[in-house]
Order: sequence, then C-alpha cells, then structure tokens
Amino acid sequence: MKISTKGRYGLTIMIELGKRYGEGPISLKSIAQAYNLSEHYLEQLAGPLRNAGLVKSVRGAYGGYILAKEPAEITAGDIIRVLEGPISPVEGIEDEEPAKRALWIRIRDAVKDVLDNTTVEDLANHEDEGQVQPYMFYI
Repeated sequence: MKISTKGRYGLTIMIELGKRYGEGPISLKSIAQAYNLSEHYLEQLAGPLRNAGLVKSVRGAYGGYILAKEPAEITAGDIIRVLEGPISPVEGIEDEEPAKRALWIRIRDAVKDVLDNTTVEDLANHEDEGQVQPYMFYI
C-alpha cells in the first residue's frame, strides 16, 4: 500500500490542528507556509475531512479550521480512509490463491492495526528520539 500526497498532507493538516488544539482556528495558509505546501491543495483536502466530521471550518477574519473531536479520538486510520479510501495492500485479494490471500490479509490487518491505534494526539505529541542514521555501505 502506498500513501499518496493526499494522505500525507492530510496527516500534516491534522497533526498541526492537533498540536494547536484548543487555541482556536488555524488557517490552511499558515500550515501551507510552515511546510512549504500548496494552500490550494490543502483546501481540496480540507473538504473531505470536514464532510467526514474530522474538522470544522470557522469563517471570518480569524477563521480557519479546528478539530471536530478531541485529538485522542481521531486516528490516523480515520484520516487515511477519508483521503485514500479502503486500506488494502493489493486489489482483488479474493481472487488470489489461498497462501497469497492469507499473506495480503495479514499485511492489511497489520497496517490497519497501526493506523487505527495511532491517534492525532500521539502524532502531535511525538518527539524525535534522535536522528535515524542512514545505512552506511562499504565496498
């Protein structure tokens, strides 16, 4: 399964709203500027998130978006399903031979488990425990 920019940027929006939860509306423009993203593209993602009941829009000069629920009540799986559709590593699992079908189902279930047990609160409060060192290959 590959998460497209829709899912990745959607998570960015939701994490930023989670970090600032309770501080009032946040403009997509400020998120776009902070991450060097297209504001127009973020606006396209906000619609489905609003329709799914994950965010609320606030109109006016100091308007923007707020989370519709507590950050602990929204999972990464909720966001990915809204923006990417069903979680599945391959299409047509039911047409596969039994051994491969069982593998695809195990992979799907593992991905679902991670996404459904990771909340916006978890992501907003995540602290990097040091930089991950790239692998060094010597020849």
